[in-house]
Amino acid sequence: MSLEPAGMSPAEEAVYRMLVLSGRVSAEDVAVRAGLSEGRAAEILDVLTASGLVSHTDGKPRHFRAAPPEAALLPRLRQSAEALDLARREAAQLIETYQETTRRHDASQLMAVITGAEALRQQLRQIQARANDEMLWFCKAEYVAMPPGSNTEEFDALARGVRYRVLYERAFFDDEGAVDNVVAGVRAGEIARSAPDLPLRLAIADRSVAIFPLVPGGPSGSPGEPTTALVRDSNLLSALIALFERYWQDAVPLRVDEGGLAVDTHAGGDPSPLTPVDRKLLSLLVAGLPDKVIASQLGLSRRTVQRHIQRMMELVNAETRMQLAWHAARRAWL
Repeated sequence: MSLEPAGMSPAEEAVYRMLVLSGRVSAEDVAVRAGLSEGRAAEILDVLTASGLVSHTDGKPRHFRAAPPEAALLPRLRQSAEALDLARREAAQLIETYQETTRRHDASQLMAVITGAEALRQQLRQIQARANDEMLWFCKAEYVAMPPGSNTEEFDALARGVRYRVLYERAFFDDEGAVDNVVAGVRAGEIARSAPDLPLRLAIADRSVAIFPLVPGGPSGSPGEPTTALVRDSNLLSALIALFERYWQDAVPLRVDEGGLAVDTHAGGDPSPLTPVDRKLLSLLVAGLPDKVIASQLGLSRRTVQRHIQRMMELVNAETRMQLAWHAARRAWL
């Protein structure tokens, strides 16, 4: 192994190693043992002495001795490692600046087309693995690349402090295993909300890169492999972030309690005439879960769920479930 990272040339390293093995020797001995001229040996010994790698006696002829490696080499190696880390950081900043400049001057660098479910799955894994701050996500029904429960990258990212805000559309909860997947995510730290419908599938990492479909996909979408786009810093990315934030603002917050998935509740408002079962059922209804999923969550029959909903509608004179949700929010029943 070379000691070049410690700032030593091959000739200097050879002399230093010889001194470590030999103990105290004269410059003449160094020249003979290293196969150097006396002038070259003296020059190398002067450099090593000035660097603190070698010490010598005061008398004549002077005798030289290697400084202890732990004192002479380790600090130099630490400085070299710190300098290398700094150089890496500077290089990373230069790469980022170069890429940003390239994107601004070449529109083709702003977007990449991803074809196929496997390629899409790999990109989704990569942007999550590289995320440092936040992931934003629109989850629609009928997965294209990642079945419910397969996105282990989310749990890894959550564990290292990445914030996840995930918006689920109502039909998503019809997918097998979807509710359990959301419960696991929320328990791991995911911030989840529900909306009646979402306009597209979308994943945004650190507000710097987004993945979204170019054409409809999924089992009910267009035939063939999905075609998606990866977009970097641009007005299009800003528009996608704004779209997410607009839907997020109007969505219903979700939480997990002992019974499973529920709407985030708050205190105050009119005294509620609802039973605990009614409140739990209403929270799931407002979150957009279908009757069969609500029945499964509460351990009730679908017909019993419908009877509870009908009773609550009669309490507020609501003709539709949407009106029931509006009255429940107005009266602070949730």
